[in-house]
Amino acid sequence: MEQQEQLLLETLLNVNKRKRRDLLPVWMKVFIWIFMIIGVIAPVCLLAGLSGTKLRLALYGLESNDSLSFPGMVILLLFILKGIVAFGLWTEKDWAITLGMADAMVGIAICVYITAIAPFVNNHSAFVLNLRLELAVLIPYLIKLRKIKSQWIYSDVDLA
Repeated sequence: MEQQEQLLLETLLNVNKRKRRDLLPVWMKVFIWIFMIIGVIAPVCLLAGLSGTKLRLALYGLESNDSLSFPGMVILLLFILKGIVAFGLWTEKDWAITLGMADAMVGIAICVYITAIAPFVNNHSAFVLNLRLELAVLIPYLIKLRKIKSQWIYSDVDLA
């Protein structure tokens, strides 16, 4: 009788356990896979730059034709960061939400700079508003990460 009660209790506890990955919506899972792939490709792009290959890189309005230039290195580092965050979210790491929120805030800050500040710095005579489509994904991404943060951190997840 005691074994049956123990088995029933374990079954009920396992039913209530959720994988952290289940907290992520489908659209985030799609981007996670995209950025895991890009995160693996980014170091290859750096090596290609060392061999003299010219690559066109762009992210958040930053653009470069040379992976070894300052903007190119920043873009590659951002892609590597995004790959690390994506890997952490997919493998349900404790630090993934916090790093993901930092990644989103950096992306939003760069987009705001490119959209609202850089036009004034680069061209004083004309106002040009260049809205970045990335903001349409970064803001919901940050909001979703903030919403699931406590569930992610304090979840009763068996990661064995």
